[in-house]
Amino acid sequence: MMAQGWAEFHRDLHTEFGRDGLIVDLRDNQGGDAAQPLVDKLARRVIGWNLSRYEEPSTYPNEAPRGPVVAIADGHAMSGGDIVTQALKSYGIATVVGTRTWGGTLGIDLKYTLVDGSLVLQPKYSWWFAGAGFGVENHGVDPDVEVTVAPHDWAAGRDPQLDTAVRLALRALEQDPPAAPPAS
Repeated sequence: MMAQGWAEFHRDLHTEFGRDGLIVDLRDNQGGDAAQPLVDKLARRVIGWNLSRYEEPSTYPNEAPRGPVVAIADGHAMSGGDIVTQALKSYGIATVVGTRTWGGTLGIDLKYTLVDGSLVLQPKYSWWFAGAGFGVENHGVDPDVEVTVAPHDWAAGRDPQLDTAVRLALRALEQDPPAAPPAS
């Protein structure tokens, strides 16, 4: 996720934080530099409320999930998509539904142009995570609940990964209701 994706996410998520729970779709997330601020927002927890005479109550901290977070990932989530998915699992922020992510987290900043005009890239960064070690690279992040999308589901417009995420979010809401402002 680069600048445009972060701007869309930030703008759209402002409204969604008012919902009882969140489903974050990380499928096809081809990465970028926004993994850390995205995880920072999703890691927030409601610890208070701002009550105003003329406005709806707002959470403290602002833009914090009020209830469960469920993430959907697939094999097209790569680089930053791998990192966000692993961070959500490592922090215990979200249950991850779908299929294993792609497994390509090495960062490349060094680019060399050869005399024939071809380009050579040299990996520079490697990622290590508690509980996964260096295992995200070349393997990806395994979902908590594996759900594939069969060709016949795809052709019929069905999304069993999203259906499962919704079912898990609703079950989590039954077990642990979302944060709500205090009664007046």
